Amino acid sequence: MAMLNIEKLNVFYGNVQALWDVCMDVEEGEIVALLGANGAGKSTLLNAITGIVTPTSGTVSYLGADITASPREKIIEKGISYLPEGGRLFPDMTIRENLEMGAYLKPNWKHKKVVMERIFELLPKLRERQKQFARTMSGGERQMLAMGRALMSEPKLVLFDELSYGLAPIIVQEMFRIVQMLRDEGITVMLVEQNVHQSLEIASRAYVLENGRIALSGESKELLENDYVKKAYLGM
Repeated sequence: MAMLNIEKLNVFYGNVQALWDVCMDVEEGEIVALLGANGAGKSTLLNAITGIVTPTSGTVSYLGADITASPREKIIEKGISYLPEGGRLFPDMTIRENLEMGAYLKPNWKHKKVVMERIFELLPKLRERQKQFARTMSGGERQMLAMGRALMSEPKLVLFDELSYGLAPIIVQEMFRIVQMLRDEGITVMLVEQNVHQSLEIASRAYVLENGRIALSGESKELLENDYVKKAYLGM
């Protein structure tokens, strides 16, 4: 049984269909990449998984339970965390306060100090500057903070939307290294990215979404050698 299973998911925005019969799964303990250009439907799929958008039809199952119609807070409580594109931090809160907001659900709030200590071990720059306001941080630092906040709910599955967007190459490498560390610690990752090559380098499997439909899927190594992927996404 897959940790996350999506079956024939269709999503409309008014009269415009954004997702068409999307099927995919994520196994426990792996990194799965969802790749595609801007407007392909990647963020819409994440919003449907996390309860932000209600699918017109199809199902989203997590650990064998149907969560398609579940409220967003219940989905978080079940162990799914979502880092949206851009992070969406609270700019006039400190680093520490932003992290605390990631543990606002009662079960997590009780031991937020223990969880925060684990975040500081993973992202030591946040410990050094925890009294700094989020609005004064660089783009890479804000993304690290957003990542830390997403982990404060102690998720089993994390969905990252465009983690590398707008970041310098050296920061992108660090972000992808941290994603691998999370996988090694037992956290399952779904990585939604336009950075195709680096995503395929760290993911075990990948799906390519085009115009709201799954166009390709398979082992990452196979997709790296796929002629269409090379031409359309790797500039080769």
